[in-house]
Amino acid sequence: MSLNLSPPTPLSYFASLVQSDDQFPLLEAAASLAQDEEPTLDVQQVLDDVARLVKRVKARMPEAADDLTRLANLTQVFYKDLGFGMNANDYYAPENSYIFDVLRTRRGIPISLAVIWLELAQALDLQAQGISFPGHFLVKVALEGGLVVLDPLTGESLGLDSLSERLSPYRAPEDQFAAPDLDEGETPLGLYLQACPPRDMLARMLRNLKEIFRSQEDWPRMLQVLERLVVLLPQAWDERRDRGLVHAELGHVHEALQDLRQYLEAVPAAPDTAALRNRVSELSAL
Repeated sequence: MSLNLSPPTPLSYFASLVQSDDQFPLLEAAASLAQDEEPTLDVQQVLDDVARLVKRVKARMPEAADDLTRLANLTQVFYKDLGFGMNANDYYAPENSYIFDVLRTRRGIPISLAVIWLELAQALDLQAQGISFPGHFLVKVALEGGLVVLDPLTGESLGLDSLSERLSPYRAPEDQFAAPDLDEGETPLGLYLQACPPRDMLARMLRNLKEIFRSQEDWPRMLQVLERLVVLLPQAWDERRDRGLVHAELGHVHEALQDLRQYLEAVPAAPDTAALRNRVSELSAL
């Protein structure tokens, strides 16, 4: 009897990582995104590199340090000693979303830096979580003295005024003068500070890449991203629709029709139904 010893494809490996929300391996799944660019990338090596950073941070930690001291030391090591920060020279480069590249260059965007920072913070037993804030991903730490919200690009602690100012362009007009409050769920600001689940963090990373490749009309790379999004969010019908449209751009008529028909069946009252039915008709005639 012959055994199939071929390694998993990048997509099947990714699917195995994200099939359950229990013990969701955010760092490993995020690191695996770069396998679309580097199929031979050793994800375990990326995890080992982060583990070495954890040891470096812990080595700087005083004995019996409280939460605030651990947070202060993490900020010092991550931003000052290791030099992590924003890639200001090429903010929209896809490499900013690839964890192995961020570890190599020490440069990234808020969410990729947050993935690494959260891994370190949680290894220090800090109650740290991501925040899917509009326009700019943030992180938060629950300390004994209250909630601290940080910018993962710089480690800067953001107060109420700063958070309200950042939120202002995304608030409904009637919320503009709402009193700022960090109590989650009680005010518009509080609602925006709720914890972002790891699956949603990964989706935001993929959607960043999707938008980069869409703007470049790089359909093959956009298709790779959409394949992952459909696996990650099987009920997100707009991602399946977009995959179908990209298949159409690439001349994959069968795959395009399959995705677009599934979308139309699942969301029959969508505002783009008429346009998509016309597209399906065009593709069917090929």
